Amino acid sequence: MTSEPYVAERRTKSADDPYATVDRQAFARDIDALRAEAERDLSPEDHAHMRKLARWGRLCTAAGYATAWIAPNALSAALISTGSMARWTIVAHHTMHKALDRIEGVPDEETSRGFAKGKRRLADWFDWLLPEAWDYEHNVLHHFRTSELADPDLVEENVDGLRNSSLPRAAKYAAVAFYALTWKWSYYAPNTFQIVKRSERRRASNERPADPSTHDARGPERYLATFNPLTEEGREFLRRCVAPYGAIRFVVIPAAFLALGPWASASVLANSLAAEAMTNAHTFVIIATNHAGDDLYRFDSQGRGRGEYYLRQVLSSVNFRTGGDLNDFLHGFLNYQIEHHLFPDLPPRQYQKLAPKVKAVCEKHGVPYVQESVWKRVGQLVDIIVGKREMQRR
Repeated sequence: MTSEPYVAERRTKSADDPYATVDRQAFARDIDALRAEAERDLSPEDHAHMRKLARWGRLCTAAGYATAWIAPNALSAALISTGSMARWTIVAHHTMHKALDRIEGVPDEETSRGFAKGKRRLADWFDWLLPEAWDYEHNVLHHFRTSELADPDLVEENVDGLRNSSLPRAAKYAAVAFYALTWKWSYYAPNTFQIVKRSERRRASNERPADPSTHDARGPERYLATFNPLTEEGREFLRRCVAPYGAIRFVVIPAAFLALGPWASASVLANSLAAEAMTNAHTFVIIATNHAGDDLYRFDSQGRGRGEYYLRQVLSSVNFRTGGDLNDFLHGFLNYQIEHHLFPDLPPRQYQKLAPKVKAVCEKHGVPYVQESVWKRVGQLVDIIVGKREMQRR
């Protein structure tokens, strides 16, 4: 990490806290030792590995469009979808976390300094989300306040209205399905955009940040208002997020195939729409599950101290099945969520090496290291959303 908000070990140990006896300082020393080892191991091999993963994603996209004109079909749509998933969860995610910044010889556009900046925005990361908005919402708020009320990605809190509503359970499941198929444009893009715009307004007026106990990033009225074309913010969101991606993906690219005939163009449009639903579902499955479940923790107060910070990252995160570049690629390398939250600015290759070592440190200190199939975690996530399960609290 480039900054450390946890500067002092100040924690009142609760009698009902099952991890009150964990030696936070010793735990932090062991985690820091793993980080130092990984930093010494950083090399051009990490860059080559990231480039290989990026190439796999680009090849998926190219193969998808190379066949999409033939007819509407699941294979072409799945390839386009996988390319979009990889570009976000592997390339954009780790690059914007500064994963390659300390490796000698990495081009500026492949580091956080140049990636998706200015004119490179759509070339580097072709998606609904505004890069700087996602960077602030995810890299700053989510990572430094993980599973606290101030975390904008705290699923249980975000869906509180649905969880506690009197809707039939079937209607709740239908709502989950809707968001799974649309969440990048119906939730994530507007939510990240309005959060960063509100932060910009506060900085401009020297206003204090919102009290985390009354976190004002939540509520459907907040991000739905972002779509309002009658407001300046709504027009900016539509101009910078919705219009560029929507026009290129669903108008320009299909139109480029008109030379092969109207059927070819219509097929590309159909496959592009199917791919959009698929990549929403794919990323929903591998992202929204990372910090949700009745065996994971949420926190009612802000932690203090490096050891407490590390402990919270492990207690609130879950790993999926790990091992092998293909398996990890299809998981978007989000199957190393515990390692990523302990060391967010390391490249994917290092997580593969660190996982068994982090697990051993957790076992040594009596800290649970939760790892399950992503499909089991989807069940946990859905149960949290519809109100059948609830998270542990500390």
